Amino acid sequence: MSGSWSKLQKALSFRQPKSPPENASSDAKSPPSTRPSSAASSSTFSRFSRSFSSTSRSSKRTCAICLGSMKAGNGQAIFTAECAHSFHFSCIANSVKHGNYLCPICRCKWKEIPLMSSFSTDVNTNNAGRTRVSPLEDNYLDNIPRVQPPVSLPLPEPLHFSDDEPLPSITVDQTSSPSTVHPETAVLKAFPEYSAVATSGSMSRFAVLVGVRAPPLADDVRHQERAPIDLVTVLDISGSMAGSKLTLLKQAVCFVIDNLGPSDRLSIVTFSSGAQRNFPLRRMTEQGRREAAQAVNAISANGGTNIVEGLKKGVRVLEERRERNPVASIVLLSDGRDTYNGDNANQRRSPRNRRSSNATSGPDFLNLLPSSICPRNREGLAAGQLPTFHVHTFGFGLDHDSSAMHAISDASGGTFSFIETVGTVQDAFAMCIGGLLSVVVQELKLTVRSASRGVEIGSIPSGRYASEISEQGKQGVINIGNLYADEEKEFLVYLSVPSAEIEQTAAKTSLLQITCSYKNTISEEMVSVEGETVEIRRPPVLSPTDVIISREVDRQINRLAVAETIAEAQQLAEMGNLEAAQAVLTNRRATLLSSVSAQAGDALCSWLDMELTEVRERMVSRERYEQTGRAYVLSGLSSHSWQRATTRGDTTSQILLQGGSSSNSGATMYETPSMVSMISKSQNLSLVNRAEQVPRPNKSCNLPPPPS
Repeated sequence: MSGSWSKLQKALSFRQPKSPPENASSDAKSPPSTRPSSAASSSTFSRFSRSFSSTSRSSKRTCAICLGSMKAGNGQAIFTAECAHSFHFSCIANSVKHGNYLCPICRCKWKEIPLMSSFSTDVNTNNAGRTRVSPLEDNYLDNIPRVQPPVSLPLPEPLHFSDDEPLPSITVDQTSSPSTVHPETAVLKAFPEYSAVATSGSMSRFAVLVGVRAPPLADDVRHQERAPIDLVTVLDISGSMAGSKLTLLKQAVCFVIDNLGPSDRLSIVTFSSGAQRNFPLRRMTEQGRREAAQAVNAISANGGTNIVEGLKKGVRVLEERRERNPVASIVLLSDGRDTYNGDNANQRRSPRNRRSSNATSGPDFLNLLPSSICPRNREGLAAGQLPTFHVHTFGFGLDHDSSAMHAISDASGGTFSFIETVGTVQDAFAMCIGGLLSVVVQELKLTVRSASRGVEIGSIPSGRYASEISEQGKQGVINIGNLYADEEKEFLVYLSVPSAEIEQTAAKTSLLQITCSYKNTISEEMVSVEGETVEIRRPPVLSPTDVIISREVDRQINRLAVAETIAEAQQLAEMGNLEAAQAVLTNRRATLLSSVSAQAGDALCSWLDMELTEVRERMVSRERYEQTGRAYVLSGLSSHSWQRATTRGDTTSQILLQGGSSSNSGATMYETPSMVSMISKSQNLSLVNRAEQVPRPNKSCNLPPPPS
């Protein structure tokens, strides 16, 4: 009996909660009402335990890096860390290889680090089929002296980035002509400002619109008809990128990875306080995409912002590669200011898009950039000695340095896009690669030549494209370079037209002969295209219809005038004179709406009207201009100067596809069908992911969806 009583006492003492001695009396007087609270706490703990247990079981069944199954017997070694999270050994070892020594799930610093090795004796396999590695403190590979690398430093990189994956061998039928390899050629067009000039009349500034349109891509052989690309992404992973920004960036980069072809190659460079090549230049085969996605998933954010070092390393990847794809480009994304170079070197802070002393001319650190992306730094070098790699820059969020990003892209021949809302980063990347993955024309030169005596070329406003007038106004050449499929470029050529009385032929006057030459992306042979000669009538007396300006010419005059006005307004805004800036924009809008093309309902004029209105709204106050106005304006000027679409604000995510064109002000008239198709693909993917709540954006990119 005494034994039973003793056991009962022990059981009661175990159940009784322990209390500090000084609170014993108060606890004895406590009412029984405290018990329900204890029960509720127990219930909450029970639910939390079940939830944690379920999550733990799920994480043990699925690799958090590739989201593949980790069931025993599938032929893959499994690494279980001391924090109890498990991964495929190959996945986590590849992550560690790229300098990531924290758990991808809980960010715990491990004492045991998985390392790939050719020695099978260093890996211990337990009965469950799971692979563990020996801790670093143990005698691990005693015959190989090594030191545990610090967490903040990446693994050593090669001295030269000549480890790019070889290109696939592609055989082109040399007996085929360029027209056989690519059935369609570029198309030339031209429109005179007026259809007629009186016989006795003359004009010192007569405009002729000349344009060129690239051939389309066939849907069934898109990879074969375009030029393959070597693409380097240079990504800001400073501390300000932590959280949803980095998650969405990873998702966007993996979208790029999934849409590259097997002949395309990708390298990933990241920068914070320093720069690191996270992934070498590799072909995007199935294995290449998988390894690239693993490298992206392993990225973490910390440190400052060193844009210069990131660009230098990205350029090295392209300059030091052994083999070269026909197209090479760099994509740069940053959400802050370079805190290590130029004016910001001693500031170490990122004020919101504030005006710097060089807001219009760009940052001082441009002279630190390699000459292959900043040709003005080629002092003492031949003009064509080094190739220029286009850098397409993306200002991410509201705190980035829009002046610097615009200056970098402008110097290299790339475009600047403003991602106002972080959730649209994938769509912004989609627009960019939609163009880069559709290059069908290279080294394009557009030539115009006087077709009559007395007709002289006076000027060619060509934006950022280099143009030259030679032979005393008899010839003009515009160097355009690459064209995306279906991409169109239009230029105004201003002529002097003499009176027709000199030549005794009053019927017509030939003004210009137009030709273009370019390299076929498949055969790599040069193609020449001749356009029709531009002519005007020379009647003795002009009819009422003869004095009506061509709509095609008028709309182009409007586009150039609007771009010039926005640039003028931006300069006024930088000086703090927002009232004058708004007045300039208002006057230009009135002139635009009264033009012939706008009155006829021209689509481009409607878009220009919306652009002027949007710019004016973003200059309504100094705060609004500093916050989003400057970046919006600079991305628009970039778009106009290259006649190429850019992301402007957050409106790209609202594109409505109607017959292959956009009806939203965020989508410029420079978009190509390939761009629209890629944006649509990105948006449809996002809609499917939100509807199905899939924990990854696509099959190859194992990433969580953006937070709602």
